[in-house]
Amino acid sequence: MMRALIVGGSLAGLATGLALARAGYEVEILERSGPRPRTGGALVATFAELVGAIGREHAETVVAHTGRRDGGVPVLWSTLREGLRRAVDDDPLVTLHHGVRVTTVHDAGRSAHARAGDGRSWSADAVIGADGHRSLVRRSIAPRHPDATYAGYTLWIGEARQSQLDGASRPGGGLLMRSGGPHVLLGYPMPEPGGDALLGWAWYDPTRNGLLRERGNVIGSVVQHSMRASDAPERVLAELYREAKRHWPSPWMEAIQHSVRRRAVTGIPIAEYVPERLVSGRLAIVGNAAHVPTPMTGSGFAASLDDAAALGHALHDAGHADVPAALRVFEAERLWAAQSLVESGHAFSRSFALDRSAV
Repeated sequence: MMRALIVGGSLAGLATGLALARAGYEVEILERSGPRPRTGGALVATFAELVGAIGREHAETVVAHTGRRDGGVPVLWSTLREGLRRAVDDDPLVTLHHGVRVTTVHDAGRSAHARAGDGRSWSADAVIGADGHRSLVRRSIAPRHPDATYAGYTLWIGEARQSQLDGASRPGGGLLMRSGGPHVLLGYPMPEPGGDALLGWAWYDPTRNGLLRERGNVIGSVVQHSMRASDAPERVLAELYREAKRHWPSPWMEAIQHSVRRRAVTGIPIAEYVPERLVSGRLAIVGNAAHVPTPMTGSGFAASLDDAAALGHALHDAGHADVPAALRVFEAERLWAAQSLVESGHAFSRSFALDRSAV
């Protein structure tokens, strides 16, 4: 049986694992985090997009968990990730390993290898990097262009239940987009059974580049890590609380303030990466390892599903010796689309970032 290793078990990694299993591969997914990974914002995934990448049976498993067959309704990142994990658990060809910090990947010509920091190693017909915007696998594929570039602004994200917001008005239907000074807010109500709603919010903030550099979240032009509320200075949380009242309408003001009081806020320095290549030998990259657009495009996960589907199709009939050529077919199909996706968000980033020297 053909075998594949996937470095990274986030959304793109899980979806790619299912797509390759659908193509007949035995897949091992190596994920650095534990069984309860980080949380994230919200995104939209249509049932049709899921079916195209992972098949109808697994797509049914995902939407049964998320409750979002209607693709127009956002779903929490953590909920979607759990739905994909359940689909992986159901597939006998996919094994998900938690707590694996991969430190090296290597194309050996007739096989590809990954090694973890604790000395464990794996070999397969292909190694696929789904390891995010600071991808280790990308560094092996594109050593002259390894890093995503800081776009010059932060995305603060959080959520709160409508029922917990005393005196707040009810949100209108659909996505809210509102400007306030140099800031932009996206508000996305997610209806729940019983008439309650989870109010997710994403606050684009170009004013705190100095904070990110002071705290080491951004070094030079490279994003290092996000800022959790536990790492943010109290003065910054107090500023967000006050600015929410000044900039944003109800119920989004109350949702942000409730998130700040709960210390349930994450600041994500936005990075962008336009790929020059997606493949080298038996190594390939997908998802945010391959292309990092601003979230303002709203298409990052859909592109990851397209990557997974294209990779599965390219490798479906490939024998052991055919894998490098099949991966080049995948690259030919997906490279231009990946480049176009990231470049489509450049105009927003260039106009939005206040301090271009921060980029």
